[in-house]
Amino acid sequence: MMTNFLEASWKNLIMANYEIEPELLLPYIPKGTKLDFYNGKTFVSLVGFLFSDTRVFNIPIPYFGTFEEVNLRFYVTRQQGQETKRGVVFINEVVPGKIVAWLANHLYKEHYKSMPTKRRWETNSRVKKIGYEWKTGKDWNKIYVEAEAVTSEIATASFEEFILEHYYGYTKINDTATEEYTVNHIRWMVNQVNYYEIKCDFEFMYGPEFNILNKVEPHSVFLAEGSEVSVKWERKRF
Repeated sequence: MMTNFLEASWKNLIMANYEIEPELLLPYIPKGTKLDFYNGKTFVSLVGFLFSDTRVFNIPIPYFGTFEEVNLRFYVTRQQGQETKRGVVFINEVVPGKIVAWLANHLYKEHYKSMPTKRRWETNSRVKKIGYEWKTGKDWNKIYVEAEAVTSEIATASFEEFILEHYYGYTKINDTATEEYTVNHIRWMVNQVNYYEIKCDFEFMYGPEFNILNKVEPHSVFLAEGSEVSVKWERKRF
């Protein structure tokens, strides 16, 4: 059995999903994978969540083990024999801790940035008000939702399933090498979002090709409850 490198809880994941032209994602696709489509369309997701109770090789991480993360990701598949592996690729990930960002970038060639972050959580029996903010220069970006407190299961073959049900991550090391890793978690429950606010300078955060996202509304926004998550130590390079 492969050893768990990292274990943590991912809580209250806001997913703002944007339809995007597939050509814009071509430079980011890791070798050996292909873009994943839903009803013939490609998507990126702006994701905010709480990364908590982090353990590395089952050792708790004091002081640095709970933090906000915001990332932009898209969806790919890899065909391996008869198995179709559905995975995610991260364009950029923001965390507050410089040490966390440095380790991820240098150990795994990820694309982390360190920025000040904060969160807003207000919950009661009827509603969940969940927000995450990250600071660029003097400005605070944010992603915020108000959602039903009651959770529901993800419907089979739904858009929520397409976005949330991925158990592989792929990292583009360079034009000729890709690394694959496994992420394990239960099937998440979701909350119906009734209101959202998004303030994100996509061009500043992710590059000029994503400026288009500053001018459009997301295709959908939903809130996932989250769960315990584990990431295996072994990474396959191909």
